[in-house]
Amino acid sequence: MKTGENHSSPTTFILLGFGRLLELRISLFILFLTIYILSIIGNLLIILLIAVDHHLHTPMYFFLINLSCLETCYTSTILPRMLTSFLTGNQSISVWACIMQWFFFAIFSSTECYLLSMMSYDRYLAICKPLHYSSLMNGRLCLQLASISWVSGLLTSTILTCLMLQLTFCGPHEIDHFFCDIYPVLNLSCSNLYFVKHAAFVLAFLATVPPFTLTLVSYICIILTMLRIPSKTSRQKSFSTCSSHLTVVILFFVSLFIVYVVPETDTLKELHKSFSLFYTVLTPVLNPLIYSLRNREVKAALFRIARKFSNRVTSFQEV
Repeated sequence: MKTGENHSSPTTFILLGFGRLLELRISLFILFLTIYILSIIGNLLIILLIAVDHHLHTPMYFFLINLSCLETCYTSTILPRMLTSFLTGNQSISVWACIMQWFFFAIFSSTECYLLSMMSYDRYLAICKPLHYSSLMNGRLCLQLASISWVSGLLTSTILTCLMLQLTFCGPHEIDHFFCDIYPVLNLSCSNLYFVKHAAFVLAFLATVPPFTLTLVSYICIILTMLRIPSKTSRQKSFSTCSSHLTVVILFFVSLFIVYVVPETDTLKELHKSFSLFYTVLTPVLNPLIYSLRNREVKAALFRIARKFSNRVTSFQEV
């Protein structure tokens, strides 16, 4: 990061977080710690189940294990730092640590946008093109789609982080946010931000609007196919699962879109912190419940592993 003439460049920033709620610091710590633990346990459980149970070695669960890895890394980029701040009261973060937090956050959030659209396309093929599904969604295509998601996320993050590293910070050093998001950090710079802000807008648009459009179109096709299911019970069960998926996906994409694509106004600026909680805290804890723990195959895999573990314990005790 450059240092401008006659300016002293700060070495640390202050993350104000939920500064207006200091009296609730312990309560917030307990709340977010509980959410973090549930998110980590849920996602790691899914990774374990898919890895060890061969019944789950299918394209859908291949994408799901990628999503769970993403969510685990995603929440671990934001919440541990926030929890430390609640516990110790220390809100400072070095400039380098701040930009690195943004770098990893941007990788995981951008990748998740693309991955969710790939998952919806997989479900579209499985439900709307069942006779051709196994030939269309083969192992090679799965790897290609997952790789495209990760590479797209990495490129988006790398471009924006390189641009941020060229900035000069010489003004106030307080970030009115609970993590080092790009726009609050840019607001502390005294450099010309025209190109950086436009690049951030374009890349955020590409990471949210096309994937969300593909996801929405896929789910519309899936719903139309479900309407033709003759069994009312099967139709209701399918709708229940589909609506849960779609609700979380909409929550994730719309909150990202409002924060990074919609032009900033005074009203939205105040609400950005609240919208950020949806995609940084809420969806990572909901995804294990929505995508997996309500899934019959995942439950069956969990029972199989629990039964094997129980049998081994019994055998060991008999010996």
